[in-house]
Amino acid sequence: MAGATKARYVNVGDPSLAIDCPRCGLRAARFMEFCSNCGYSVWPTSAMASAAFGAWKEHDLARADARPFDRELPSDRSRPLVDYEARAHELGVHITPNSNNPILICAGMFFMGFAFVPLPGWVRVATGVVGAILFFWGVIGWVIVEDTQMFPRDDVAEPHETAH
Repeated sequence: MAGATKARYVNVGDPSLAIDCPRCGLRAARFMEFCSNCGYSVWPTSAMASAAFGAWKEHDLARADARPFDRELPSDRSRPLVDYEARAHELGVHITPNSNNPILICAGMFFMGFAFVPLPGWVRVATGVVGAILFFWGVIGWVIVEDTQMFPRDDVAEPHETAH
């Protein structure tokens, strides 16, 4: 049974991770059991494909980051350093600022909804008031304070400019 998982033959000198499928002719991952395009069985079993991939990978240290479903050797695994806010500004895309105010709005709505539960009158009024305070605090903080800081008014003319 141990012989069934051993690869019969794999060309470890070939650095390619992709092959042309014998049935459809499209590029497919070399060490997957089936062609991802047409489903043709490239390897007799997944155990044989796994064993062949292990033997191919052990042959060269540059292949250490390869995965069986890859079609090319991964070149650089580090994430690119991108300032997404600056990139969005260049493209004219509005990104909302990080804010805790939506959480306050949700908490306020929860407490206002909890005020409808049939409890003694003073509890309903107290939870309703707390909910309304949280809700309006969140709305004012999110809509008025943060938006005016992020988007100053454009219609205010500079003091040295003259309007015609």
